[in-house]
Amino acid sequence: MTYHQKFLPFLLLVFCLFAGGQTGIAQGDQDTATTAPAATLSASEAVADGEVAPGEGDYNKGKALWNANGCGSCHNRNMKDNSTGPALGGVESRWASEPREHLYRWVQNSQQLIASGESARAISVYNEWNKNPMTAFPALTNSDVEHLLGYIQGQIDGLGQVTGGPDGPVPAAAETDNTWLFIVLGLALLLLSLILARITSNMQYMVATKEQGDAPERRTLTDILTSKGMIAFVVFALVVLGGYTTVNHAIELGRQQDYQPEQPIKFSHVTHAGLNQIDCQYCHDGARRSKHSVIPAVNTCMNCHRAIKKGSQYGTAEITKIYAAIGYDPIEDVYIEDYENYTNEEAAEVYKKWIAQEYLADERDIDDLETTVDAQWEEIVSSLTDDYTGDTKVAGPVEWVRIHNLPDHAYFNHAQHVTVGNLQCQNCHGPVQEMELVYQYSPLSMGWCVNCHRQTEVQFNDNEYYQAYQRYHEEMKSGERTAVTVEDIGGLSCQRCHY
Repeated sequence: MTYHQKFLPFLLLVFCLFAGGQTGIAQGDQDTATTAPAATLSASEAVADGEVAPGEGDYNKGKALWNANGCGSCHNRNMKDNSTGPALGGVESRWASEPREHLYRWVQNSQQLIASGESARAISVYNEWNKNPMTAFPALTNSDVEHLLGYIQGQIDGLGQVTGGPDGPVPAAAETDNTWLFIVLGLALLLLSLILARITSNMQYMVATKEQGDAPERRTLTDILTSKGMIAFVVFALVVLGGYTTVNHAIELGRQQDYQPEQPIKFSHVTHAGLNQIDCQYCHDGARRSKHSVIPAVNTCMNCHRAIKKGSQYGTAEITKIYAAIGYDPIEDVYIEDYENYTNEEAAEVYKKWIAQEYLADERDIDDLETTVDAQWEEIVSSLTDDYTGDTKVAGPVEWVRIHNLPDHAYFNHAQHVTVGNLQCQNCHGPVQEMELVYQYSPLSMGWCVNCHRQTEVQFNDNEYYQAYQRYHEEMKSGERTAVTVEDIGGLSCQRCHY
């Protein structure tokens, strides 16, 4: 057998793998071009085709700019509901009374437009939103803004349609999951490899028989599958798969966007932060002075609920859980002495009496009263039971379910952002004042944090924390620089978050 004949099966296998890979790459490119042709488009590339006329922004380019600049961290993607920032649907009509240039300047540097006094609309929006400054995007051109407006209008009108095409709106292709395709392709290649290995074995047997005269012992399929080469390949594949799985899960650690667990007490942020406008830092007072925002102690709840003993939604049901946890007798208006040594039966006497008294005040039927009181007390015991230890002792801390939990290798300091950076809680946690049950609003990914550091302007002037940056202060005074971002002061340094 010649050199070429011996390596023919190997070359055939390489050709099949290469052809399959090229097919997959081509298909991947096609899918990418269909679903998100501008996914990695930069601000400068977005306007490479020249100036965009008002109202002719491209949906896909606007979508890419929206994602790249983190617009979704403040504005709701459905464009219909308010978030940290206002709903953007209809923004063009609201600015129609002013020159289009004002709308461009508002996006590029809202504070500069407000300071000029040229735009009544800009001043009105600024005051309406409690003078919270909008992040400046000086790198965006007028055409970029038009593309963003095209995306906003597309979300309102078409929810996924591409605007600005030669034939009008074109429905965007739905994203498909190709997992099964790759599984089938992988199995097919594995089968092909086994067939080629068998062919190679047969050819080697024929050559050996011809050259030696005697027929050598043939290798069975079992011999091939248990050979050192095959075992090494399987071990290598398992190591690669295990490494990929480990890294992938490490990246996702603590990131559970939209995670919304039930809490032991039905605490409504809509009622407290929304309706009653209680400052977030009144309860989460650690946010301004420490790394952690802290979960408020029951003592904090009692500052209000010693006076407010009946809730607007659940009556006494949820507030009584607070009383039972801390040992407060709402009838006598005193804290119970030696409450930590009370049994559940002794605690039940106090709080069942309280619950019954409140229902009697509402003139409830006695049969209904007994059933309701028992059911409500069982719910209190269940909510205050430790799920891990099974401890059914009512007296003790409330076991709140943690929603945001960054991995240990990622350092985040609340005080740095809240006190020094003057960020609002809603910048990261979304419109909490509108959440009946809180959920993880932001993706909490590294890219999300990095983009925020690139875009967020530091409150530089009159901030003693940044007095050491003399050069930046001089550049701002001379007009050479209009703003300083977190990136400029080392916000993208790896050691800042992964020390």
